Amino acid sequence: MKSQLTTVVAGRASLIATLLASVLVAPTLAADREPVPIPETPADMTYESLRAVQYCEVWLFTGTPETGIAGVYFNTSALNNSVDKTDTCPADMWDKVTVDGLKAQYDVIGAYKNGPRGWTMDSITLPVGPVVAFDGIETRWMGEGKLPKGASLKVAHMEPYQELKSHRKSSFTFEKGKPVFILEDPDGTPWVMQAFGKIVDPSLTYDDLQHLGDKIKPPAGWKYRVATPDQDLIVSTPEGYNWIVQDELQNTYDACKEGACNFQP
Repeated sequence: MKSQLTTVVAGRASLIATLLASVLVAPTLAADREPVPIPETPADMTYESLRAVQYCEVWLFTGTPETGIAGVYFNTSALNNSVDKTDTCPADMWDKVTVDGLKAQYDVIGAYKNGPRGWTMDSITLPVGPVVAFDGIETRWMGEGKLPKGASLKVAHMEPYQELKSHRKSSFTFEKGKPVFILEDPDGTPWVMQAFGKIVDPSLTYDDLQHLGDKIKPPAGWKYRVATPDQDLIVSTPEGYNWIVQDELQNTYDACKEGACNFQP
């Protein structure tokens, strides 16, 4: 578990390919910048009572197209929430974090602010790092996504409804009796929403997800539906990866295939 330094959670992840077209690239690296604070020994942590909780992520990019670019991300979950437990990314704190400031402080080629976003599961277990603060907002390392050699930060964009393999080690739990938001592909495979985005549509809320099918326009063969399972749904990564897609609002879904789900919702 401690070796999972290429974990990608989603969401969140905000999702490395989703932000490539908009990420701001840093100038030539300066010797006086700090290294990216990647933990040597991340430890397993379980986050509970996550449903509808708002979070944000800071992404820091290193490497070159020739050697491969890595995006390390830091998530605010379970932090910054002494006033409101449902919001780990208060706007007044998030606004203080700037891409220019991140590029000036850290030895990176680019940076990105991913959020706000909101969780749709009830709990998650995954390896994380110690608390790291960016301009006052507290986060924890949650993983690293890697681009293939030859890819740059200015090209590629995760197109809606296009599958992407996400390398990570995690387990999501959706409690029985609660709604699960699903995209179903033309083959009948359910893709379970793990997080909704407030980047494209800042007004989107958890409650809106019940009727999200009225807002998104999936391609032919895809459909959106809401299910209420009578047993806990577990979405995991038995092979160290899962398949994900995003819709046009950057809501993120995990596929129930290749043994990822304990049943088909």
